[in-house]
Amino acid sequence: METRRFGNTGMNITPIGFGSWAIGGEKWSHGWGPQDDRKAIEAIEQAIELGINWVDTAAVYGLGHSEELVAKAVEGATEKPYIFTKCSLVWDNHRQIANSLKRDSIRRECEASLTRLKADAIDLYQIHWPSPEEDIGEGWRTMAELQEEGLVKHIGVSNFSVEQMQRAQAIAPVASLQPPYSMLRRGIEKEILPFCMEHDIGVIVYSPMLSGMLSGAMTSERALNLSKNDWRRNNKEFQEPRLGHNLELVELLRAIGKKHEASPGEVAVAWTLRHPGVTAAIVGGRSAEQVNGTIGAAELSLTQEEADAIENFIAAMPE
Repeated sequence: METRRFGNTGMNITPIGFGSWAIGGEKWSHGWGPQDDRKAIEAIEQAIELGINWVDTAAVYGLGHSEELVAKAVEGATEKPYIFTKCSLVWDNHRQIANSLKRDSIRRECEASLTRLKADAIDLYQIHWPSPEEDIGEGWRTMAELQEEGLVKHIGVSNFSVEQMQRAQAIAPVASLQPPYSMLRRGIEKEILPFCMEHDIGVIVYSPMLSGMLSGAMTSERALNLSKNDWRRNNKEFQEPRLGHNLELVELLRAIGKKHEASPGEVAVAWTLRHPGVTAAIVGGRSAEQVNGTIGAAELSLTQEEADAIENFIAAMPE
């Protein structure tokens, strides 16, 4: 699989990486419903076998469980992938989640992630959310300290605005940004992606398939009967009237995909990779079969005619 230069990190990463949000399980507030740990590990192993060279996770996914599964999956790999993880969302003994960018909190998180990942250093450590706003400076200074000490190799941010990245840049260089991006969520195109291109900040986008909505596996019946422990039940994209319009878009992606022997999800991911400001996309997988169904996005090139068809369809969709 080809690789792309990842900003100023010195890393070259594959166009898609394995996303491990969903494999965290259902026992936390943003779970995706029941998850088989064995299948989760097999999914990561399959991704690595097929050439994916980076895995993105976060301490909060499954409240530590996702990081533990990642460690188990990569333990026996001949060529270990880069491991990216995130901090700033912490939980208490009652599994209640809160935001913290305090120095001591980030240091505790880093040490805990290193333990769960069974690693000496984290390849890319990211602030998950810029909250509380007033503590961004303290949080980013701490991230720089961790990098200087060798506990993390590179430091990045997730869900930051241009102004917030500028504040961080004044303290220490920002290596990467992880924002949401899909054909139905395009807010980063106007200011954020141009800023990252100008400052050589690598961009790995999350939810390129809009949390599974554009995968081709979602149906109206499935969306309306998601597990009670699946956070998507309360997402407007999975509810009418948007649900019906989104599924119509999926049928267009399916038709385009047939020309390339690709799934709708692969078309959706490939669409995000067309933007010159996007380095790579995070693609989740809950089983080896799901990985097999999305891996083709890494080498799929949409024609201008196909991209225009998607653009025109989206422009005609109701707000």
